[in-house]
This record gives sequence, C-alpha cells and structure tokens, in this order.
Amino acid sequence: MSRTTRKTSIGLLDLVFFALADSTRRSILEQLRKGETTVSQLAQPHDMSLPAVSKHLRLLEEAGLLNRRVEGRTHFISVNTQPLNQALSWIEKQRQFWDASLDRLATLVESPAAPSKAIPSSKPHRKS
Repeated sequence: MSRTTRKTSIGLLDLVFFALADSTRRSILEQLRKGETTVSQLAQPHDMSLPAVSKHLRLLEEAGLLNRRVEGRTHFISVNTQPLNQALSWIEKQRQFWDASLDRLATLVESPAAPSKAIPSSKPHRKS
C-alpha cells in the first residue's frame, strides 16, 4: 500500500494513534521536544540500525508528526504538533461525552427510586 493510499484509506487520526502506539516512536518524539535534530542524532540512543530508525521516522512522517529538511546529505527532523492537537481534540470530545454520560448514570443510580406501581404477576394466585 502506498503512503498516499494509506493516508486516505486509514485516516490521519488512525495513523497518529498507530504511530504513537510504539515506544520507539514515542521516544523519538520526546527527543524532538528539544528541537530540530539530525536522523543520526535521533538514532543514537536506540539499540537499532539506522535503517530501522528510518522506518520509524517514515511512519511518523506518514502520520504528519514530523517535518524533514534536507541540506546536502544531512536530514534534519522536527516535530509537527498539528496532528497531536487533532488527536487531543478527539480525545477531549470523547472524555466530555463519557464524563457527561457517567454523571447522568450516577445521578440516576443515586436518586431515590420513584414509587413503582405493582406489576401484576403472570402466575395465577392460589387461594388457600
């Protein structure tokens, strides 16, 4: 599946969550909090080959989480926070919905029971 096809068939939000699901990719984003850096510098703390780190970077780029700038043979990587903001917005909407739903449920459960009408039994009554 090509990068363009993957973005349109899966959706950007899905790609962001998929990218964030891996601890190596989260670590790379943490490294980029300090600012722009080279691919080689990003690879140093990880116990993997440069091509393996490049695969992680490519996936982060597909999710829109990275920007790449090339000067000669050196690739500079920086973080793009826009997709993170979109994911945060989605999470916040879900949190608000579930908080409100659970609050309504708690109110319902904690409220005194309304007097109920006797429900007739389906069994016939026996006379003694």
